[in-house]
Amino acid sequence: MQITFTDPAPAYARLIAHLANKDDLPPRLERSLVDGAAAARFKGNPGQLFEGFVERDGQVVRIALAGAGDGDATGDNRAEGLEKAGAALAAKYLTSGETDLVLDLSGSGVDAKGAAAVLLGLRLRAWRHDAYRTRMKDEQKKTLGNVTVINSPSGAEAAWADAAAVAEGVEFTRELVAEPANKIYPVSFVERCQQRFEGTGAELVVLDEPAMEMLGMGALLGVGQGSEQPSRLLAIKWMGGNAGDAPVAFVGKGVTFDTGGISLKPGPGMWDMKWDMGGAGAVAGAMLALVKRKAKANIIGVVGLVENMPDGKAQRPGDIVTSMSGQTIEVLNTDAEGRLVLCDALTWTQREFSPSLIVDLATLTGAMIISLGHEHGGMFANDDDLANDLAEAGASVGDKLWRMPLGAAYDKLIDSPISDMKNIGPREAGSITAAQFLKRFIENDTPWAHLDIAGMVWADKPGRTWDKGATGYGVRLLDRFIRNTLGG
Repeated sequence: MQITFTDPAPAYARLIAHLANKDDLPPRLERSLVDGAAAARFKGNPGQLFEGFVERDGQVVRIALAGAGDGDATGDNRAEGLEKAGAALAAKYLTSGETDLVLDLSGSGVDAKGAAAVLLGLRLRAWRHDAYRTRMKDEQKKTLGNVTVINSPSGAEAAWADAAAVAEGVEFTRELVAEPANKIYPVSFVERCQQRFEGTGAELVVLDEPAMEMLGMGALLGVGQGSEQPSRLLAIKWMGGNAGDAPVAFVGKGVTFDTGGISLKPGPGMWDMKWDMGGAGAVAGAMLALVKRKAKANIIGVVGLVENMPDGKAQRPGDIVTSMSGQTIEVLNTDAEGRLVLCDALTWTQREFSPSLIVDLATLTGAMIISLGHEHGGMFANDDDLANDLAEAGASVGDKLWRMPLGAAYDKLIDSPISDMKNIGPREAGSITAAQFLKRFIENDTPWAHLDIAGMVWADKPGRTWDKGATGYGVRLLDRFIRNTLGG
C-alpha cells in the first residue's frame, strides 16, 4: 500500500475519511452527515465506522467517519483507538472498488505519533495473502492501493517512516507463517531472509547440517533427520548499538512443518502445522523491523529450521540424543520436537554471542492454548525484571503475555532414569515442563524468557489489526521491548 503526505486534497478525491473522537464529530461536516451519523448511532467508538455521500464542487464524494475513541486518552490507550480507526477503514474499503483514499486529519487532534498509529492500523489490516488465489470474483479482489494524508500534524511523515518499518516486519512474519510448507522449508526460509535483508546492513550467518554436526547439535538434527529437506540454523546480526556491548538475543523455533514424526499427529487439523515455525517467523520479522528502522541496539536473531517428518530415517520414541551442551535427552515423543530444536539453538547462541539476555519464541505446546486460549501468549522467565519488561511491551502494542510459573517440582517431572532428561513430562503442566526443559540449557544465569505463542500466531477471526490467518504476533512486542529497555 502506497502512503503519501500532501496538501491540499487531490482534485480526484472520491473517498475522504475523517477521524471522529468519541461523542465528537469532526468540524464543518455537512448536515446530512451529522444527521446520518446520529441516526446510525455512530458514537466514535474505536473501530466504529459511518459513511455517507455528499456533493462537493459539483461531484459526489464518499465520506467515511472512523471512530478513534476517547480524544483525551494518551499514550498507548490513544494509539490503540487510532489503530482500530485505521483498521476499520482498511476492512471497509480494501475490496470496495475504491483505489484511492484521502485521510483528512484536520480537527482530529492527533499528533505525529497518532497519525502514524492510524496509518499503521490501516496498513496492517490491509495485508492479505492472495498469492495462490486465481479465481476471485471482482468484488473479492483488493482495490485500495493508495492513501493520501492531508492536514497532517508536524512530524507525521517521519513518525510514519518509523512505523512503516515495523509494519514491514509484521508483514514479513505473516508472509512466512501463511506460506504452505511446500514453499517455506528450512532452505527457502533462509533464502527469503537473504532476499529481504539484502542491502540493509544486517549480517546473516547460515549453518548447514555438516556444520551443525561438527558442533554436536544432535537434538536439532535428530528432529529433521526423517525429512528430505535439510535442516538449517540462521543468525541475523544487527550491531546498531555501542561497540562492545553484549547483544540481546531473540531465538525462534522454526519447524516449517510438523507431522509429529513417528508420534504422528491426527490427520484433521494437521494442515495448520505449516505455522509451527511461527516463533522463527516472529524473530525474522522483528529483526527486519529493527534493521529497517536502524535501531540503536546490538541484537541477534537466531532461528533453528527443521521439518519433522515420519520416514525410515526418522528418530524413534525411546531414542537418546546428545545436545550441543553435552546433555543427553531421551526422546519419548517425537512430537515434542520444538524444544529439541530450541535447546541446541539456545546453546549455540550463548556460546557464539554471549548475549546479555535471551528471549525465545515458539509455538511450543497445545497445552498453552488450553490454558490461555487465543488471548495471551504464555511467558516463563528466570528474571523478574525481564518478565515485567516483556509484559509491559506486549500490553502496550496488543501482543499480550501472561506469566506462568517455573519451579523445582515441575523440573523433576522431566528427569529420565537412563539419560539427563526426557523430552516430555506427564500430561499435566505440559507447557510448564516444556519451559523447564529449555531452562536446563540456559548457562551462567543469563536472564531468559520463553514465550509460548502457540495460540497467537494464527487467528480464525479478524482482530485488532489483522484479518483471519497469520497475525504477525511477536514482532511489535520485540520491537517495543527494544525501544523501552535499550532506547533503540
